Amino acid sequence: MLVDNHNRKINYLRLAVTDRCNLRCNYCMPSEGIDFVKNDKLLSIAELTKVSKILVGQGINKIRITGGEPFVRKDLMVLLRELTKMQGLDDISVTTNATLIGPYITELKELGITNVNVSLDSINRETFERITRRNQFDTVHNNLIRLISEGFNVRINFIVLDGQNEQDILPTLEVMKHYNVSVRFLEEMPFNGGSKNFNSIKWNHKAILEHIANKYPNFKKLESPPTSTSVNYKITGHKGTFGIIPSFSRTFCGSCNRLRVTATGDVITCLYGKPKANLRSLIRSGSAETDLKKTILEAVGNRAKTGFEAQNEHSKTIFDNSMTSIGG
Repeated sequence: MLVDNHNRKINYLRLAVTDRCNLRCNYCMPSEGIDFVKNDKLLSIAELTKVSKILVGQGINKIRITGGEPFVRKDLMVLLRELTKMQGLDDISVTTNATLIGPYITELKELGITNVNVSLDSINRETFERITRRNQFDTVHNNLIRLISEGFNVRINFIVLDGQNEQDILPTLEVMKHYNVSVRFLEEMPFNGGSKNFNSIKWNHKAILEHIANKYPNFKKLESPPTSTSVNYKITGHKGTFGIIPSFSRTFCGSCNRLRVTATGDVITCLYGKPKANLRSLIRSGSAETDLKKTILEAVGNRAKTGFEAQNEHSKTIFDNSMTSIGG
């Protein structure tokens, strides 16, 4: 079992398969994109499979595939097929922007991979295109409706961006009240290349909840798993639920059960911290599996207690690196 130096059990891996994305969301990267790593620096499908097997053997029973946009990789389904064969891996899920998932929906369902998080920061076409800098609204909308109608467990991730999309918080809930969907509102995080002051944010978890409560006063708080990053609620009369993720306030660190491996093999024990090791270099140098396991154990055993402590590993409070390069 993976247990960190604060006695937190680690059983959830966020595995990035690429740093590339076909959108250019303005809170994530500049319009011209970032310096994406060369393909030979990305973990191959065989290497991603090897890393996954090792971590499942160490007690990981949930893997979420992330990017960038995972479906940018044409060979992604090869990895997903391999993951479904692993004994002890109980939950395989995917986070996507829903632009490229369409051709794979049928096979995902056949594989039993039905937990899909869709990043969607606006249900208004103009706002969506302004944030993403791409004309993909119809594709996302159609794929989202298909996922919902075909019985996938869909969660919508909506990052609340001051001055950009706060006007869509309530309309999103109004549209989604007819569907068995969870809409999760996230606080904005300081991974924007330094274009904004992040000492504080206007739309923190308290402000988001107050805004929703003014419109929908009849709601109740739901019981959530101890390791949940979202505080979840149910509005009377709504088929679905909503949650709020305090990703900037970081109130959930005490129960964090997550480990991240980036598309280039970096082991990240906290989203706000620096990489602790690189598995790609070990694999390609011919290191034994025992060495990889030892490296992972050492990284987990040297984990910051909170995201604020981890942030001190950096020299400044706003990070130049894009969220797409660290696995979301």
